[in-house]
Amino acid sequence: MHKKPNRLKDRLGEQLARRRHQLSPALLKVLEFIDTNRHQALGLSALEIGFAVGASDATVIRAIQSLGFSGMRELKDVLEAWLGETDSPIEKMASTLRDVNGEVDQALDFALQSIASTVEHLSSAENRLSLGGIAALFKEAKAITTFGIGASGIIAEYGARLFGRSGMPSHVLNATGIALAEQLLVLRPGHLLIMLLHGRSHREAMATISEAQKLDIPIVMILGKADTPLRAHAREVLLLPRTKSERIALHAPSLVALELLHVIYSMVEPETTIASLERLIDLRALIRPSGR
Repeated sequence: MHKKPNRLKDRLGEQLARRRHQLSPALLKVLEFIDTNRHQALGLSALEIGFAVGASDATVIRAIQSLGFSGMRELKDVLEAWLGETDSPIEKMASTLRDVNGEVDQALDFALQSIASTVEHLSSAENRLSLGGIAALFKEAKAITTFGIGASGIIAEYGARLFGRSGMPSHVLNATGIALAEQLLVLRPGHLLIMLLHGRSHREAMATISEAQKLDIPIVMILGKADTPLRAHAREVLLLPRTKSERIALHAPSLVALELLHVIYSMVEPETTIASLERLIDLRALIRPSGR
C-alpha cells in the first residue's frame, strides 16, 4: 500500500537549525534569506538569490550544499513538498477515485465542477480587467508564442495553431531540457509570449522568462496559483485556481482560456482573421480531391 509522505517535515528548517553554528556569516545570510522567503525562492535562480543578499551564485550553491542538499533543484523539490505545491500523482488519483467512488455520475460531477469553476474564475472582475489588457497587447504584437510543458505543451501547440489560422505568425515552446534552447531562438522583439503555468518555477519556465525579458517581450500568464513568484514576471495574468489541489488536475481550464484569447485576438484583428481563413479554405481546395 502506498504510504502518504509526511509533508509537515521541514527538512530545510531542521538542517539549518542543526548546522547553524557551523556556518560562516556569508552562508548563513544566504540560507536565512531562503528560509524566510520560501515562496519567492522557488522562482529564483542561484544568481538571483545571490543578488538579493549580496553574494555570488557560487556562494549560494555552497550554502545549499552545506545543509546536505545536492543543489538548487533538490532544495526546490524540498521546499515545494513542504509548501504543499507538489503531491504524488498516485495520491491525487487515489483521492479522486475515492471521491468518484465507482459512480459514473460522480465522475461527471467532478469534471463539470472543474469546468464550472473555470467559467466562474474567468468571469471575475480581475480576469476581465486582464483580458482588456491582453486585447491591447494583441494590437501591438507582431507574433505570438505559446509556452507549455508536458500536457500543457500539447495545449500550447493547439493554441499556436489557432492564432496561425487567424493570420498571426505563431510559434510554440514545448520542449524540455536543452531542446528548448532551439525553440527559444524564434523569440524576437515585438512578440507576445503566452505561458501556461501551474505555478511551479521549473528551469524551462525560468529560461523562457529570462529570454523574454532580455528581448523586452511582454508575457501573459495563465496561472493555477495566485501566490506564485512567477506572477511578478507577467504583464497580464489570467488566474484559474484549482478548486481541490489534492485531486488530479484537468486541463480544460487552460484550453478554455486559450480559446478565449483566440476569440479576443480575432475580435481585435477581424480583417486579418477573415482574410486568413479565406486563404485557408482556398489552400484546402488545392489539397482536397475534386468532388469531395
